[in-house]
Amino acid sequence: MLEHLIPSRRDISAADVIFALNAEAQRRQAAGENVINATLGTLTDDLGEIVVHESVMELWRELGPLEIAPYAPISGDPAYLRALIQRHWPKLDGPVVGCATPGGSGALALSARLFLEPGMAVLTGAPHWGPYDRLAGESGTRLVTASFKIAGQPLDLEAWERTARELLEHQGRLLVWLNDPCQNPTGLSLSRADRQGLLECLSRLADRGSVILLLDLAYADYTTDPGHVREALDQFAAVGEAGKLLVAAALSVSKALTLYGARGGALVFPWSQDPTLNSVLGIACRGIWSSTPRPPQALLVRLARDGKRQEQLNAEHRHWSQVIEARAQALDGALRAKGLPGVSWQGGFFVTLRPESPTAVAERLRTQGVFAVPMREGLRVGICGLRASDAPRFAEALGNAL
Repeated sequence: MLEHLIPSRRDISAADVIFALNAEAQRRQAAGENVINATLGTLTDDLGEIVVHESVMELWRELGPLEIAPYAPISGDPAYLRALIQRHWPKLDGPVVGCATPGGSGALALSARLFLEPGMAVLTGAPHWGPYDRLAGESGTRLVTASFKIAGQPLDLEAWERTARELLEHQGRLLVWLNDPCQNPTGLSLSRADRQGLLECLSRLADRGSVILLLDLAYADYTTDPGHVREALDQFAAVGEAGKLLVAAALSVSKALTLYGARGGALVFPWSQDPTLNSVLGIACRGIWSSTPRPPQALLVRLARDGKRQEQLNAEHRHWSQVIEARAQALDGALRAKGLPGVSWQGGFFVTLRPESPTAVAERLRTQGVFAVPMREGLRVGICGLRASDAPRFAEALGNAL
C-alpha cells in the first residue's frame, strides 16, 4: 500500500557499512567464533566491555528529580553551554551564543541546515567520519573534500585553498567542518604550521564572502600529548577573536564523558555576541527537536563546579589515552614485523591504514574473522576496541588479504 512512498533505492552511506559489519561481527562472536571487531566507535576494555568513567557515573547517580524530569530550555541551559565552552577555552566567560543539540552530530547537521541552502556543499577533510555524508545530505547539501593530514607529510594547503575558493565563488559562502585535533578516522592532528596555514587561507577568503569554520572536537580528550590539543584550541581562539571568520564548535559529552546514549551536545559560537544568531538557533531547535535531554546538561553543570570530580575525570582520560596509545603502538609494531607499513596515532579512537583496494581488502579480512571499515582512502581501524594482544593476528590477516 505504501510502496509508492518508499524510494526504490537509497544511497548506502559509510555509516550503513559500519552498522552492517559490526552486526555481522557481533553475530559471529555470539556464535563462538574468534572475531576481531575493529569497527567499533565506542571505547571498550580488554574484555570487550564498554568503558564508563566512574567520575561521571557518580554525578549521574546524584542527579535529583528536577534535574532529570522537566524540559530543558529550548536552546539549552546557558550554564551548560558555558560549561561546555569552558572545558575547551577556560577563560571565556561572556554571553553565550549557542544551543544544545542531540550530541555533536546534531550540531553538525544543524550547521548545514542554518548556513547553507539545498544544493550547496560543506568542505571537510578526507578521510572523514562516515556519517558526515548523511548529516549533510539530510538538509539537501553535500560534502566536498580536500585531503586531510597524512603522517609524515605537510597538509596540501594549495588543494584546500583551491577547493575552498571554488566553493565560495560558486555559493557566495563557505562552511568548513574541521575535525582537528585527534581526527576520526586517521588518529592524526594538524601540525601547528599546517593549521596556521589553513586558518590564514580561510581568513583571506573571508574577504570575498562569508566563511564559517565549524570545529568538530569530539575526541580531543583522548591523547597522551594534551599540549598539542591546547595549542590547537589556542590557535582557533586567536582566529575566532580576530573576527574575520565566524568560528563555531560542535561540542559533545558522548566521548569525553562516555555518555553516548545521553545525547548531550551543543553548537556554540564562543567569539560571537550576535543576538540575532542566538534567536535563529532557538527557532531552529524548536522546529527540529524542540528540546534536548536535561540530565546531561545538569550533570555537566555539576561537574563544572566540582574540582575533585574534574581531577578524577582527567585521571580517567589520562589512563584510557595511555591504553589507546599502547594499542596503536602494538598494531604499529605488529604490522612492521610483517613488513607492512605501520600506523601513526596522536589521539582519538581510530587509525587509518592505506592499502590499495580497501573494499576488497576489507572483504578478505572479513573472511578471516577480522572486521575493519573500508573507506575510499583506506581502512578505518577502531583501536578504541582493538586489544593490544590482537595486533599480531590483525597484522597476519592483513598480510594475507593484500
